[in-house]
Amino acid sequence: MERKISQQVRGYRTKDGAGVSLVRVLGNQTVQKYDPILMLDSFDSTNPDDYTAGFPMHPHRGIETISYVYRGFMTHKDSLGNEDTIGDGEVQWMTAGSGIMHEEKLPAADRLLGVQLWLNLPAKDKMAPPAYRSIKNSDIEEIAFNWGKLRLLAGEFEGRKGYMSKYLPLNYYDLHLNAKESVIMNTESERSVMVFTLLGDAYIGDELVKEKTAVKLTSGDQVEIKSTDKNAQVLFISSTLLNEQVVWGGPIVMNTKEELNKAFDDLKKGTFIQNTISY
Repeated sequence: MERKISQQVRGYRTKDGAGVSLVRVLGNQTVQKYDPILMLDSFDSTNPDDYTAGFPMHPHRGIETISYVYRGFMTHKDSLGNEDTIGDGEVQWMTAGSGIMHEEKLPAADRLLGVQLWLNLPAKDKMAPPAYRSIKNSDIEEIAFNWGKLRLLAGEFEGRKGYMSKYLPLNYYDLHLNAKESVIMNTESERSVMVFTLLGDAYIGDELVKEKTAVKLTSGDQVEIKSTDKNAQVLFISSTLLNEQVVWGGPIVMNTKEELNKAFDDLKKGTFIQNTISY
């Protein structure tokens, strides 16, 4: 059965961090529909003034943050002692788990282009040990096709394996379609699948989707993605539904109001960082 679009969400311009201009696509109003993806922010600028203020040190609990920087650079520093820079096609994967403090700096570049996802953690793993992992270009397989190429950022694709998520299965592909080309993506029928048009418009299941738009797909075994008369860069993200209660407050995402209140109480008391051993 072919997947179709069940919802489209077009991003809007806003500011976050210390004044970073970005396009917010998914947030607390789309949690149920896009489960288990909580948030999607898109960065696309040739003006360093839009982003070099960065994101100063701040807390997270109960989620994983996954940043894909296709152009430009991002430097991560956290309470575990990690400090690392990714860029030009690389990924940083941070498990907040029981609690982490981190900052993200965005050095000036010719262009900053990429996205950050917040992936929910299952209730049983909300208080898992925090961790950081970078996925470098040497870890990312690029697979050439007659329609373009696929970059395997995480998960599996037709027998090939990239970085494997520890808590939720996540297939994360960066599709580059040449003009007037199409690809049929096969999927497990009950997986939760979303697509994001990072650059250019594209047809998803015969429906035109404008650039910087996230779409949630119905269940099914496959979906066709087609470019227009211009090239398109499309992010394809597949995971499993959690169907759990989400209680969200700023950088903290838990399952109950009591858990959320405890997280902010821990911040006030200085007991937020409970596990400083990375794995």
